[in-house]
Amino acid sequence: MSLFNVYPIYNLTPVRALNATVWDTNNQEYLDFYGGHGVISIGHSHPAYVKAITDQVGKIGFYSNSIQNPIQEQLAQKLTSLSGYPDYSLFLCNSGAEANENALKLASFHNGKSKVIAFQKAFHGRTSAAVAVTDNPSIVAPLNSKHEVVFLPLNDSDAVALEIAKGDVCAVIIEGIQGVGGLDEGTTAFFQFLQQICNANNVVLILDEIQSGYGRSGTFFAHQHHAIQPDIISVAKGMGNGFPIGGILIHPKFKASYGLLGTTFGGNHLACAAALSVLETIEQEQLIANVTLIHDYFIAQVKQIPAVKKIKGKGLMLGLEFDFDVSALRQKLIYEAHIFTGNASQKNLLRLLPPLSITQKQIDLFVNGLEKVLATLD
Repeated sequence: MSLFNVYPIYNLTPVRALNATVWDTNNQEYLDFYGGHGVISIGHSHPAYVKAITDQVGKIGFYSNSIQNPIQEQLAQKLTSLSGYPDYSLFLCNSGAEANENALKLASFHNGKSKVIAFQKAFHGRTSAAVAVTDNPSIVAPLNSKHEVVFLPLNDSDAVALEIAKGDVCAVIIEGIQGVGGLDEGTTAFFQFLQQICNANNVVLILDEIQSGYGRSGTFFAHQHHAIQPDIISVAKGMGNGFPIGGILIHPKFKASYGLLGTTFGGNHLACAAALSVLETIEQEQLIANVTLIHDYFIAQVKQIPAVKKIKGKGLMLGLEFDFDVSALRQKLIYEAHIFTGNASQKNLLRLLPPLSITQKQIDLFVNGLEKVLATLD
């Protein structure tokens, strides 16, 4: 059997990794400035993380959500203390796409509406068709049977107000900082406007923090730069540092009932052990403070590179904008400078999502490698 060929594959095979360093089968060392779309938050193979998962494997890895799992409670309490949402509830699932599925489903059950406002260049996952073909009214919200999404320009308050005035909007979903779309951001005024108009019209405000959350922007959640509190917050990626887990933080105005949401693997013992160790490491090693410190250092170094036309993003969720397509640059960075980076739908943007534990020395290695590769481009 062959693999279904939907991804372009670079000709290298990683076999081990530590912090921001990856080694391949030839023992070639690479600097990881992408971390699998921002999944690696506390660094590859962190000793506390490895121990937490290994210890849990020796006990129990998975059991049904109908049985008590005290690690879920520990995870919720630690998340409360670091995120600043003591009154919210936590529902655990397996991925960012599933987190957003459940957020939209919960919103639709809450107000009985079906239309969703999203924003141009947004990316919220790949699974919205699953519940659309599910024939079970007890678990399918109105949203899924009458699915309609309106994509509006980011920061266009008038367009949002006009759409919400129609009275059929279920939810507004927005990324704290756009990821794949190119690191564009809502302004503080726009985020605050969204909260106000949603509250006034019984519309659910969903903040997709799947990539921008867990300290990556320099605050625990990126929306906290704008002094708002959304109704639902979706999380994943860096939440498990490579172990699949996702979830939604839910405002107390939503009332839980048996069967309202469901998942097979969500909140399993192994995933919770991984996620709990991530939060403990972020706290103990003061990684959010490191994000701010390293961000400032990174910006100062990169501003000295003439080819970089613009720096986008916050914290360690960054994009470097050039006046050319970065595809060849990314290849040269991998094969010549041995640095992993990412791309975006904006073809001239180099996307960077290093571990929150990245150091100034590693920033220097990246900058030196980038400068050398830029000098070789035609």
